[in-house]
Amino acid sequence: MEIYPAVDLRNGQVVRLKYGDPNQQTVFGDDPVAVAQKWVKGGATWVHVVNLDGAFGENSARNWEILPTMTALPIRLQFGGGIRSLSDIERALNAGATRVILGTAAVENPTIVSEAIESFGAERIAVGIDARDGEVKTRGWQAGAGLSPVVLARLMKNLGVQTIIHTDISRDGVLTGVNAAASAALAEQSGVQVIASGGVSSLEDIQAVVDHQLAGVIVGRALYEGKFTLEEAVSIAGEKPRAA
Repeated sequence: MEIYPAVDLRNGQVVRLKYGDPNQQTVFGDDPVAVAQKWVKGGATWVHVVNLDGAFGENSARNWEILPTMTALPIRLQFGGGIRSLSDIERALNAGATRVILGTAAVENPTIVSEAIESFGAERIAVGIDARDGEVKTRGWQAGAGLSPVVLARLMKNLGVQTIIHTDISRDGVLTGVNAAASAALAEQSGVQVIASGGVSSLEDIQAVVDHQLAGVIVGRALYEGKFTLEEAVSIAGEKPRAA
C-alpha cells in the first residue's frame, strides 16, 4: 500500500483547500521542490501533485514550469488538474510525470481515456473520481456530473483503466477521517485498483486503508499540520491488514 503525500499547487505555492473550495485556502509554502524533497527524505516513493489553477480553469503556467524540477527528484510523481487533452497528457509525461490523472476530461470525453491508454499505456494513466453525496463532481469539484462513482468506475474499467483515485469531497482538507469503506466498496464493485483520498487525520486512517486492502492513500493537511509523520505512515503502510 502506497502513501502519496499531496503537493497542491496554486500559482506556484503549496496550498491546501477545505472541501476543494478555492476561497478556503491555506498556504503551506512557496517552494514545492523543497516540500517534495521533504517527502523523499521521509520515505515516500510517490508524490501526488495537483495543478489547482488548471482544475479551476485559471492560468497555470507557473505550475507547469515547476513540474520538471519536481520530477527531477528521485521519486515517482502523479500529476493532475486541468488535464483536458492528449497533448496535455503528453506534455506532463514529457515533463517527467510517471502517471497522469484525468478527472473532468474522463467524464466529459471518455474517448480520451481509451486513446490515452492506447498511446501511453494503462500504467501511465489514472482517473480521478471525486464525489460528494453519491454524485461525481467535475470542473474543480464545482459541477455535478449526474453519475455515481460506481457507474463511472465501471465505465473506466471497460476503457482499460487500472487505477482510480477516489476522493470524498465532503472530507477533503478538513481532517474528519478517510472514507476507506467507500473506497473499498468502489474497488470491489468495479474491479479497479483504488487509491483513497480526502480526510486523513490520523495513523488510524492509514491503518484503515491498509485493512481495507486499498492500493494507496493520499495524505495532505495531516502531514502539513504535523498530525503524524510521513515516516510513521510509511511504516504502517508496510504492515499486513489486521483481522476483521
